[in-house]
Amino acid sequence: MTILFQSNHSGDADVWRRMLARHLPGEAFRVYPDELGDPAEIDYALVWKPPRGMLGSLPNLKAIFSLGAGVDHLATDPELPTHVPVVRLVDPGLTERMTEFVTLTVLRHHRRLREYEELQRAHTWEELPVPLARDRRVGVMGLGELGSDAARALRALRFDVAGWSQSRKEIEGVTSFAGADELDAFLKRTEILVCLLPLTEATRGILNRDTLGRLPEGACVVNAGRGQQIVDADLLALLDSSHIAEASLDVFHEEPLPADHPFWAHPRVLVTPHVASATPPDTAAEVLAANIKRMQRGEQPYPIVHPAKGY
Repeated sequence: MTILFQSNHSGDADVWRRMLARHLPGEAFRVYPDELGDPAEIDYALVWKPPRGMLGSLPNLKAIFSLGAGVDHLATDPELPTHVPVVRLVDPGLTERMTEFVTLTVLRHHRRLREYEELQRAHTWEELPVPLARDRRVGVMGLGELGSDAARALRALRFDVAGWSQSRKEIEGVTSFAGADELDAFLKRTEILVCLLPLTEATRGILNRDTLGRLPEGACVVNAGRGQQIVDADLLALLDSSHIAEASLDVFHEEPLPADHPFWAHPRVLVTPHVASATPPDTAAEVLAANIKRMQRGEQPYPIVHPAKGY
C-alpha cells in the first residue's frame, strides 16, 4: 500500500510521516512531487489544495482524503476523478480548535473588548454596559460537525443560541432554523452571527447586503467558514453605516489577504490568517489511518462527500 501526501503548507510532510507511521507502520509514504515515483503505485492521496490534474494522473487511486474540514479546494479541478471517493476530515482536534476560535471571538464581541482596547489607548477609565450571556442571541450558520460543537459550547456559556442549516438539527438547548424559508427569522433574532457553512454554490455570497442587513442594528459577524461566502463590499458598507458593529474574519476571497485590502485597516474588523482551525496532525493522522484501514478491509470510509451537495 502506498500513500501520497501533498500540501501547500511547507514543513508539514515530515510531521505527517511520523504521525501516520504510528498508526500505519511499514506502509509506504511519499511526498508530492519529489517522491511521487510511479503514479500507478499510489493507492491513497492525502491532499490540501492539490495542483490541477494531479489526482487525475493517479490511475489506481482508491480514495482522496482532504487534510482539512472543507473540500471546496478540490472542486475547482476539472480533472478530478469522479469514480474515486472524496473523504472529508472529521477530526476531534480540528473541531476543538474551531470551537475555541468561535467562543473566543463571540466573547470578544459580547464583552466589548475591542472598545475597551480603544479606551485603553485613550487612557480612559469607563465601564461599558454588557448584558448577561443568557440575554445575548448568538446564531450559528451551519450545524455540521464544527457548527454543532460550537453551538453546544456557546450554550454551555449560557448564550441564547440558535442554528441555521439546510435541514433541521436536534441539539439540546439550541433553537433550530432550517431552509430558505426560515433564514429571515434566524437572521432577525441574531445579534452575533457565526458562519461555519461549507462552501457550495448555494452558500457562495450568502452573506451580502440583503442578508446581513436583516441582522439587528449593531450586530457582529464572525466568519470562519469560507471567504467566498461574504460579499466584501457589502460588509464594508454595513460596517461604515454602523448597521454591523464589528466583524471577526478568518477566511477571505484571496489568501493571503492582499496588503491593500480595506479589511486590514478597518478599525472594527479583526483579521486572522485562516488559523481558526488548522488541522492538528497528531489527532488527524489517527482518523485518516482508521479510514484507510476500513478501506483495506473492504469497508467504506467516512464521511464520503456527496457530489450534489458539495460536502
